[in-house]
Amino acid sequence: MNFKISLIATVLLGISGQAMAAEEPIKPIKPVQSINLGQVELGKKLYFDPRLSKSGFISCNSCHNLSMGGTDNLKTSIGHNWQQGPINAPTVLNSSLNVAQFWDGRAADLKAQAGGPIANPGEMAASHTLAVEVLESIPEYVMEFKKVFGVDKITIDEVTQAIAEFEKTLVTPNSDFDKWLLGDKAALSGEELKGYKLFKKSGCTACHNGEAVGGNSFQKMGLVEAYKTDSKAEGLSAVTGKDADRFKFKVPTLRNVEMTYPYFHDGEAQTLTEAVDVMGRLQLGRKFTDEENGQIVAFLKTLTGDQPSFMMPILPPSTDNTPAPKPFD
Repeated sequence: MNFKISLIATVLLGISGQAMAAEEPIKPIKPVQSINLGQVELGKKLYFDPRLSKSGFISCNSCHNLSMGGTDNLKTSIGHNWQQGPINAPTVLNSSLNVAQFWDGRAADLKAQAGGPIANPGEMAASHTLAVEVLESIPEYVMEFKKVFGVDKITIDEVTQAIAEFEKTLVTPNSDFDKWLLGDKAALSGEELKGYKLFKKSGCTACHNGEAVGGNSFQKMGLVEAYKTDSKAEGLSAVTGKDADRFKFKVPTLRNVEMTYPYFHDGEAQTLTEAVDVMGRLQLGRKFTDEENGQIVAFLKTLTGDQPSFMMPILPPSTDNTPAPKPFD
């Protein structure tokens, strides 16, 4: 009898949690779905393999470090020949939930994004031809591509597809806020709950909503006050050519935001406290008090979920025919 009562209570709690989650502008992250495991394992190796870069030193993980919230915690990233990049590296975590990739949305999806840094002279500085040549010189990679894709000849299409499939697995469910959304009332403290209510009341959820708490729209940086920056990035207008899209950037996800500092496309805000203050004034026309700022920051920290956890891939060794890296040129 007690077991039946407990079971009914659990079911009712689950239904109640689902109903509450449906009413909120932020949604719980769903588990990973519809992935190709062979491509994931191959993509994992490619993600960590620095030989896709001209220097043999930079991998996808260099700027999107999975031990550091899927970013590099630098104002702007460092590329080939120690070049300072023009823009802050967005997190790769939950990037499959984005409406498009890059701050300006120039890549429609993860596959389109994956090929960009490899050939960018300021990033990995290789070429697609060179990256494929490196992979084809390594028998283990040739065999794995054939097993996974059924091809005798590797192309950049398979390379980017595998990396994208691995990146689809990099979701971070089970945050304290997700638990609260799903009915665990004890998952948030009073301070954190006040922060969420203020976050909603202030209008933050107009842009930061959905599973990723952002990433699904482009918004102008500096709606109420102009945003002062030395960055040359023009945002969406670089893609559309429309002057109306100048300084519109993809709204970043706030999932794991306590780990993905510094903030904004130019990395100018070093702390969450600073970022909340700037966004309040420039986007909402509101100056948060220190207490209000602290409450919102407390809420934002509840968005940190389970980080990706897996065995590090062992990369197959190069051969005598593998093109030698060129760290400096």
